[in-house]
Amino acid sequence: MLTLATQAPGEAEVFASVQGEGPSAGMPVAFLRLSRCNLACVWCDTAYTWHFEGDNRPHRDDTTYERRPNQIELDEAEVAALVAATGQNRLVITGGEPLMQGGKLAEMLEHLPDMQVEIETNGTVEPPARLDVRVDQYNVSPKLAHSGNSPELALKPGMLDRWATDARAFFKFVLAQPSDVEEVLGLAKAHLIPASRIFLMPEGTDSETLRSRMEWLVPLCLEHGFRLSDRLHIHLFGDTRGT
Repeated sequence: MLTLATQAPGEAEVFASVQGEGPSAGMPVAFLRLSRCNLACVWCDTAYTWHFEGDNRPHRDDTTYERRPNQIELDEAEVAALVAATGQNRLVITGGEPLMQGGKLAEMLEHLPDMQVEIETNGTVEPPARLDVRVDQYNVSPKLAHSGNSPELALKPGMLDRWATDARAFFKFVLAQPSDVEEVLGLAKAHLIPASRIFLMPEGTDSETLRSRMEWLVPLCLEHGFRLSDRLHIHLFGDTRGT
């Protein structure tokens, strides 16, 4: 069984849209959002996937969610059928942290042999081989200090080396202020991450915030040879589930 997030109580968060971030931005895709995460970003915009009642990890709005209406467990074949029903040939698996359910994801993808697959991950969990062979692209988003996670949990050197040597892996760093780029530069140097595979993306859940932070992100990308990622879904649909 896979544990999914919901877009309404009892309704799995599986939907068709355009990818909003990273190297595939603008592409039509199916989305599958899983529940549960091993990290706790204070600015996380999908806290309903992990910040359940009784979870004392900090989040900036202090909202906690009832587990029952925000999680649903489905058989792998049933999830595959929901994905197929979107009519898309590219799947983005997101979360939460999807690789926490790597083995079950592999079973699900066995029902979708022709699907192109992207996985969005925080980069701390090793994908099992059975899953790894079915993935076309990893969107790895290591969490910087401003996320509120300890570096011991969020920035595992061996895992960062693993992703840096995988040509399918693109790095997407969320920045809240210009000085955050210094941490990105340090990680890129320490783990030999090519600048061409690094995206800088503004933290924010409304268009005004994203646009204001783009004003200083663009010069940073030009200076260091990094790529820029917007959050198209926020401009198109706002900060809502199932988009």
